[in-house]
Amino acid sequence: MNFSDSEIVASILGDSGYDRVVEASAADIVLVNTCSIREHAEERVRKRLHQFSALKKKRPGLVIGLLGCMAERTKTALMEEEQILDLIAGPDSYRHLPQLLEEAGSGRQAIDTMLSADETYADIRPVRLGSNGVSAFISIMRGCENHCSYCVVPSTRGQERSRDAVSIVGETADLFRQGYREVTLLGQNVNSYAWSAGGKVMSFPELIGQVAEVSPLMRVRFATSHPKDMSEDLLRTIAAYPNICRAIHLPVQSGSNRMLDRMNRKYTREAYLERIRAIREIIPGCAISTDIIAGFCDETEDDHRDTLSLMEQAGFDSAFMFKYSERPLTLAAETLNDNVPAEVKERRLREIIALQQRLSLASNRRDIGKSFEALIEGTSKRSDDHYSGRNSRNKVAVFPKAKDGPGSYVIVKISGATSATLLGEVV
Repeated sequence: MNFSDSEIVASILGDSGYDRVVEASAADIVLVNTCSIREHAEERVRKRLHQFSALKKKRPGLVIGLLGCMAERTKTALMEEEQILDLIAGPDSYRHLPQLLEEAGSGRQAIDTMLSADETYADIRPVRLGSNGVSAFISIMRGCENHCSYCVVPSTRGQERSRDAVSIVGETADLFRQGYREVTLLGQNVNSYAWSAGGKVMSFPELIGQVAEVSPLMRVRFATSHPKDMSEDLLRTIAAYPNICRAIHLPVQSGSNRMLDRMNRKYTREAYLERIRAIREIIPGCAISTDIIAGFCDETEDDHRDTLSLMEQAGFDSAFMFKYSERPLTLAAETLNDNVPAEVKERRLREIIALQQRLSLASNRRDIGKSFEALIEGTSKRSDDHYSGRNSRNKVAVFPKAKDGPGSYVIVKISGATSATLLGEVV
């Protein structure tokens, strides 16, 4: 979501006459887009700002601004803590950046952190930053109303609002004409997408079907789904369109019903595993990835073992795994005790990671000998003689370069695997 927001900001400022530069040392304005999901993300922002302070000392006229969720959460307090900041803008204030920059350039502090009930930036065509020209992100909604007890997003991004479907399908078509061959539809909970027009409400299954119909050569992915809203209607829509990728990211966070209740996730372990069963039944071979939090408030060894056993039962292909860090403005921070010792969190996280590496390796090894259609994304990071591409199941394959280049579909036969990558050759 933050990367998508940066592309929107680049478009807005480009339309106002600003040009992008590669190095901060050549810039007149430096804007840092931020995330508040985890403490580590905010620590990295603080370090980055301290690096920019050296530039500010050399060039006092340099304007430095903070954007996004951290800006929304900390607001004016950050101006006092980080003396180099000239501008703060929340995630719903990007249209005002040209005016805010004028204020900051005249020596006044510029702050706009008002959340909106209807801003979706639907009419903004993002500038594709650092794009490989093959894959692009499309934001379809903003905000969240699930209020998971550990999550700051409802406070920093506001209530859910969906972008109109016409602009989403139109952006997809534009990207296809430009040569892109894969889009990822983004939302805090895409299952909650609901756009009203002409007395009718379009759901996410209907939207993703329309996006898929732009072209059978345009792959479609989405992130992220909430397990409580993962409908069979969506699963059947995915199964009906070959170009909707066979990969679903379904964050579980914990395998313990006690923890899920404290996290306010609104589903049980049993309900989650039922959704896994439905995915396997309706979309055979679909890859499933997840998010897992280690060491949430009051988590016991039994709760931790429940998470490990659920991972085994679900057989996740991959996962994003983190230790819990308390975030201000969340229900957990206000009502629960962050009482699992740091060393226990770290040990449990190591165990989760070790198990997932074993599961991922087993998943990838099962693909040895099989052939997949891969979309070439570019040259492999480790070898100029190899390409890297993804199959429909969101698995990365590395293979020797052939005549086809980035943006092309090739059939790759898998001959080897690590826990993160498939190895093969074009056939």
